[in-house]
Amino acid sequence: MRTALHAEWTKLRTLPGTGWLLIGVVAATVIISAAVSASVSCSSPANCHVDVTKLSLTGTYLGQAVVAIVAVLAVGGEYATGMIRTTLAAMPRRTTVLAAKAAVVTAVTLAAGTLAVLGSVLAGRLILPGHGYTPANGYPVLSLANGTVLRAATGTVLYLALIALLSLGVAAAVRDAAVAIGAVLGLLYLFPILTQVAGSPGIARHLQQIGPMTAGLEIQASTGLRSLPIGPWAGLGVLAAWAAAALLAGTLVLRRRDA
Repeated sequence: MRTALHAEWTKLRTLPGTGWLLIGVVAATVIISAAVSASVSCSSPANCHVDVTKLSLTGTYLGQAVVAIVAVLAVGGEYATGMIRTTLAAMPRRTTVLAAKAAVVTAVTLAAGTLAVLGSVLAGRLILPGHGYTPANGYPVLSLANGTVLRAATGTVLYLALIALLSLGVAAAVRDAAVAIGAVLGLLYLFPILTQVAGSPGIARHLQQIGPMTAGLEIQASTGLRSLPIGPWAGLGVLAAWAAAALLAGTLVLRRRDA
């Protein structure tokens, strides 16, 4: 396993664009989060955003797309160049290959996700008080010393790691980078759209409970937890189930089909 991990790490870090994409995860998440924090105001209770923790992490909606691209390219890039044949010839145990890819992709995603989340929370901490989100108005300053904020921040990092695993599994199953990216992004963003057009509140709530993004991002919620369609950790569990299913599908395809 150590040899496989070293090989996958070497391939990932030497893959053209990987470094820039990881920087893009951090930049996209922080910039969007900061822009959203700067665009809101709390001049009166009627126009105040109720959940400033979730508000400060808005950039996750874009950052996750870059994470998906990084994870897909870890598999799809090898199929596109034919390098996958060399990989499987050198490491015949295909499950080990996929496990090593998953471990390496998860590690770099956790690193980039941690920087992205810390930057977003810091941006919210610095920007939001200047827009009326102050303790005087009932909004504590964002701090990781607050258990709820820490849960939301930690959960968001885990959310991005699970998105990476979901994307890796899909890429291993479909074996085409472009198709895999389209499938993952479609899966993530389709459920919020269906929720908006659902004719029944009950159906909309159910869609929110089973969608990988709608359920998973409830981990960022810090207020009104009882009114959520699904609890924060339960929602992250739904995303974990999606990721596990995708990895299982990818493993079965990798083991049963020729490269």
